[in-house]
Amino acid sequence: MTDNAAAPRSLDLADPATDPFAVAEAAAAVIRERTGVATHDVALVLGSGWGQTGDLIGETLVEIDNTDVPGFGKAAVAGHSGTMRSVAIGDTGRRALVYGTRTHFYEGRGVRAVVHGVRTAAALGCRTIVLTNGCGGLHEEWLPGTPVIISDHINLTAHSPIEGANFVDLTDVYTPRLRALAREVDGDLNEGVYVQFRGPHYETPAEVRMARVMGGDLVGMSTSLEAIAARQSGMEVLGISLVTNPAAGISKTPLDHAEVLEAGRDAADRCGRLLAAVVAKI
Repeated sequence: MTDNAAAPRSLDLADPATDPFAVAEAAAAVIRERTGVATHDVALVLGSGWGQTGDLIGETLVEIDNTDVPGFGKAAVAGHSGTMRSVAIGDTGRRALVYGTRTHFYEGRGVRAVVHGVRTAAALGCRTIVLTNGCGGLHEEWLPGTPVIISDHINLTAHSPIEGANFVDLTDVYTPRLRALAREVDGDLNEGVYVQFRGPHYETPAEVRMARVMGGDLVGMSTSLEAIAARQSGMEVLGISLVTNPAAGISKTPLDHAEVLEAGRDAADRCGRLLAAVVAKI
């Protein structure tokens, strides 16, 4: 892993000479100053449909605009919040760092920007990260509003956040212990393989059929690159997808981002309570 001790020559993650881990340390320093605490315990990335659920985890103690923190940008997707929050986890004395948005690969800012939030969380001491997303479902019985635990992923971006000869084992990229814990909280949860496409266009019916043949159950435009970066940093990973719509070809209805947002609003209470209970147990 890159030495975090050296200060970055530049805070521009797109600059090849920039040390992305040093930028993460610089971001963590700002968050420490703004929150008044040296470390956080768990991080959460709230994807499409999950935005309201952070309120149920605990009391928000500090809210920070993304643009005030090195390496972060404004929310680029409707339904996402351009802030990060330091949240008290019940009365445990522990803190959660809750990101209201993520940088998607399709935004064109590069893989380093996509995983910057993960690396910043690791620099803050988080040993666990919960990655959520809104996705297309490949099973007709998984109706919009159904949360599904991610058991594994297929990364079709043709990119990796890992630079250089650093061979990270991804056998259990989504930590079995955390998946079992989530099922303890909600015994009705299914598991599935998440397939990340580049986006921002939705998948074609032929691509969805390909994903199914490859062993996929869910399709979307995020998460896998972040999970890889989290494992590189030694973090445990829990991934949960919210099925917001049937994938292309599964339903005759054309895909629409408004449908994604509506499904998220309808499922907000269940998803929020699920995350709150899981985070309390981690």
